[in-house]
Amino acid sequence: MAAHYGTGVLYFRHDSSLEHETGAHPERPARIPAIERALEARDWLGWERVEAPAAEIERITAVHSERHVAAVREMSEGGGGWFDPDTYASPGTWRAALHAAGGACAMVEALLAQGGAEVAFCGMRPPGHHAEPATAMGFCFFNNVAVAARHALALGAKRVLILDWDVHHGNGTNAAFHDSREVLFASIHQSPLYPGTGSLGDVGSGEGEGYSLNLPVPPGSGEETFVALVEHVVVPAARRFEPDLVLVSAGYDAHRADPLANCELEAESYAHMARWVRSLGVPVGVVLEGGYDLDALAASVVATLEGLTDGKAPRSVEPTYVVERAREVHGKRWAL
Repeated sequence: MAAHYGTGVLYFRHDSSLEHETGAHPERPARIPAIERALEARDWLGWERVEAPAAEIERITAVHSERHVAAVREMSEGGGGWFDPDTYASPGTWRAALHAAGGACAMVEALLAQGGAEVAFCGMRPPGHHAEPATAMGFCFFNNVAVAARHALALGAKRVLILDWDVHHGNGTNAAFHDSREVLFASIHQSPLYPGTGSLGDVGSGEGEGYSLNLPVPPGSGEETFVALVEHVVVPAARRFEPDLVLVSAGYDAHRADPLANCELEAESYAHMARWVRSLGVPVGVVLEGGYDLDALAASVVATLEGLTDGKAPRSVEPTYVVERAREVHGKRWAL
């Protein structure tokens, strides 16, 4: 039985996010207080705060192998260690990861409930979009947005759109739904950049061919490029797909101040993209991914929450050459 949450706008959080200790690492606990201080200064923009529950293991194993889930638990409860040169588990990682995935699932329950929330945000860590079904990588252990999408489908949603605007390709999410028509996955990401996946020609496979919209952009890309791709590729395709739910993998490392990439977004750029997503007229759930400059991260999250709720018309921009390239690959299937 799903828990009952309030209606309107919900912000899921949990103090366990601070227990995932990473040392001298860009994905660090300080990210969460930076966001929450900025929201507190704005009286949380009127959003209702909700304590995120821990995920039930079967929610996670709907995406990840039992062996992978056991490995994360054993590494964490054994005192911690490195899964790869980027991805460190501490004694608090297991609990933090359970709540990050659990918050995403609870968010979906709230959004799909009759008379439920219209928009929600999960402000927790560790992030998830690089975690593949059997692999922890790229600061990620469990793929929170993929777990949430699977849970939404189990609850009766027929179609889910996932938009990943993190500057790094969401390879784990792409892998989880590569052969599925139930999820339309769209990723705007810098290329070349870690993890080296997400080429324009990767459109999915099998039954899911055409349902992966990988939209790489060059270093130096700014608001005009990102907003154009959302307006002229993602939103038109989504309207034809007719999702019951939109989930956003919200990384903020395409901000010009971020130390790990080379794109040029401003905080307000995320508000523009959020307004386009909101224009689809279906419930929207947002899951925190990357973003490593604390001031830019906090300002960008605030802008996203404002864009989801302020009712302003989305900013329209002219198609750019990356839109034309995307239309060449995806245009026929989605009538772009």
